[in-house]
Amino acid sequence: MTTGHSSRADANRRRILDIALAELLRDPDASMDQIARAAGVVRRTVYGHFPSREALIGTLVDGAVEAVAAAHAAGREGTEDLAQAVAGSVLAVWEVADRYRILVALAQRSVTVQGIRERLAPVRAACAELLQRGLDEGVFVSPLPAPALAYVHEQMMFAVMEAVNDGLLDAEEAGRSTAVTVLTAAGVPASLATALVAKLSG
Repeated sequence: MTTGHSSRADANRRRILDIALAELLRDPDASMDQIARAAGVVRRTVYGHFPSREALIGTLVDGAVEAVAAAHAAGREGTEDLAQAVAGSVLAVWEVADRYRILVALAQRSVTVQGIRERLAPVRAACAELLQRGLDEGVFVSPLPAPALAYVHEQMMFAVMEAVNDGLLDAEEAGRSTAVTVLTAAGVPASLATALVAKLSG
């Protein structure tokens, strides 16, 4: 009985999270009441899983970070070419990030930028390791040490997300543009970066 009840509760929680994400992407100011109505449950059920709107958004951000980490790993798999690994990881991460870009803007209000930064620490460390190898081998050139360059790349991704949110950049072009920009920031010539990203995106 307990297992069945737990499974139902987990399923309800996942459903609420899925619907909450959809509602918040549609309406960033969606209230817990709106989310409960969209999920077809009473408000008390939502609060039973998430004590506050901030807690709900925090849980969604945790899920987004897990998806980003998985995409970052998948994007750099299967290649020894370090520039291609960086480009592939950026393109893979953007596919996830594009879905969550409104959520990131929301999270900066409730989870805080520092909270997001802390959650992304493992992804940043993996990126820094990749960049360090590239710097050591001369594939990348930068006046910044690898950990700082990884931080710059992360902030560039956030900046592009905000540019898309503000209507300054088309979402469909953003992933490719970000990958080229990240590579050029790491010292890869723009023509080579553009060709590599076009090849990976084709």
